[in-house]
Amino acid sequence: MDKPLPAAGGYASIDQKLAISSARHPGFPRDQAMLARLIKLVHKLFCDHGNQLMRDYGISHPEYNVLMMLDGSEHGLSPSEISEAASEKSSNVTRLIDQLLAKGLVSREPSAEDRRKLVVRLSPAGEQLIEQVMPAVIQQLQRFFSGVEPEELRHTETVLTRILMGLEQQP
Repeated sequence: MDKPLPAAGGYASIDQKLAISSARHPGFPRDQAMLARLIKLVHKLFCDHGNQLMRDYGISHPEYNVLMMLDGSEHGLSPSEISEAASEKSSNVTRLIDQLLAKGLVSREPSAEDRRKLVVRLSPAGEQLIEQVMPAVIQQLQRFFSGVEPEELRHTETVLTRILMGLEQQP
């Protein structure tokens, strides 16, 4: 189902450019820069492959992410909670919710606790789509990580969590 996608220059291109920058700028943190660039490249490729997979189901990868955040919620989410959980800008979340509403995959209604707030929930069609998509998503993720040992995954999660905590503490 997935065709190989170009790696946007890939590792070798990044490594070559960072070697030049390191030579030009003493003290340049090459290892940190390489990790930041690799994270960006991995994110791009995850999104590209995700969009390619989701196209078969009539949604985009960002729409899928919103649906999955709602799937992981007991009682629905506010648009701001979706924005935070899906790592999307609030303006983009509004657009994504509107698209999902138009496709009949979510509902949006006032909160029972506070009528000024909106709650977005999966519709039955949204729940059905997630059930349809899940086997392909599981298979895709297993392929992505097939060369990585479980202990390496746990270690990578720990390291990325520490990096995220450092980023979140920045002003």
